Amino acid sequence: MTLLYSEVEEELRAAVRALLADRCPPAAVLKRVESDPYDLDLWKTLAGEIGVAGLLVPEEFGGAGASASEAAVVLEELGRGVAPVPFFTSSVLATYALARAASAAGTAGACAGELLGRLAEGRATAALAVSFAASPYRPLRGASVSVDGERLSGTVAAVAGADVADVLLVPVEGDLFAVEAGVEAGVEVGAVSVEAVPSFDLTRPVAAVTFSRTPATRLGACDLAGVLRFGAGLLASEQLGVAEWCLDGTLGYIRERHQFARPIGSFQAVKHRLADLWLDVVRARAAARAAAADTSSASHAVSVAVAQAWNSAVAVHAAEEALQLHGGIGMTWEHPIHLYLKRAKAAEIALGTPGDHKEALASLADVPGPEGGQQ
Repeated sequence: MTLLYSEVEEELRAAVRALLADRCPPAAVLKRVESDPYDLDLWKTLAGEIGVAGLLVPEEFGGAGASASEAAVVLEELGRGVAPVPFFTSSVLATYALARAASAAGTAGACAGELLGRLAEGRATAALAVSFAASPYRPLRGASVSVDGERLSGTVAAVAGADVADVLLVPVEGDLFAVEAGVEAGVEVGAVSVEAVPSFDLTRPVAAVTFSRTPATRLGACDLAGVLRFGAGLLASEQLGVAEWCLDGTLGYIRERHQFARPIGSFQAVKHRLADLWLDVVRARAAARAAAADTSSASHAVSVAVAQAWNSAVAVHAAEEALQLHGGIGMTWEHPIHLYLKRAKAAEIALGTPGDHKEALASLADVPGPEGGQQ
């Protein structure tokens, strides 16, 4: 396992970063968050021209068959731009669950493969109907869905990406079901209701999803805990991107901002704070790369727990330091720092809190509990 970036990954990073710089600077994201946060035109370009939507789709289904490390590079750049696109929800979480279901034989596997082809080409987006507050250790948190034949009933709270998804992928009793989305709320039995709810992260809306004897297609088996573990590992790369932008932006600002006739970056106290933050970000990069590169080994659960326990806190700390060191302008709505702080805080409790991952890590490493037992 190597933590270094390959030439292909650096080329992919350059393409995504150039597009975001041209089409989605933080100021543009800030303008649209209160009206229509998702930039679906940008998503079509990312999916169709750069091909990010099909990175995790196997080649036999029309995708790139890339590794998690390449998807992680895209997430780093999307984190740097707090880009309001459904890459993580559709092309990571939903696609990974669907790809695993497609390995099943028979008609169900064929249906999953067909849907994977649509996702790979960017002709459709999907969302995994799981609460964004669920974790690999409590995968059904916020969900209560039952299946009766080929119909689903129940609710799922705080589903990220559901409001722009063409297809909802619903894990129920160890199976994965597909439901066509886009049905208006409040219609007769058989509908699916997707109702937006307040979200702290304005760039990643969440919605409550309600099924009322909704027709569904079984796609195959679903190891939900494994899917959420994979997603949590890659979320660490997005958190790394948030922290990197906050660090880089703050470094640029303190070189230009003068106080007492000298740059504020020349003061020893500021230097120490940013040196400590730089070390935190470097460690976060190592943790994120390990979680992305280690997906097929027995130690993946450990790598994910380490990455989330560390990177969640680093992203929040980096955003808080950026806000403070930018002084008065950092506290204003017009400066995009608050978008990064909100993304970091929302991601901190997504797919498991740092405390959840620390507790799991203690158990995986056989660390004795406070009273001599095992955590």
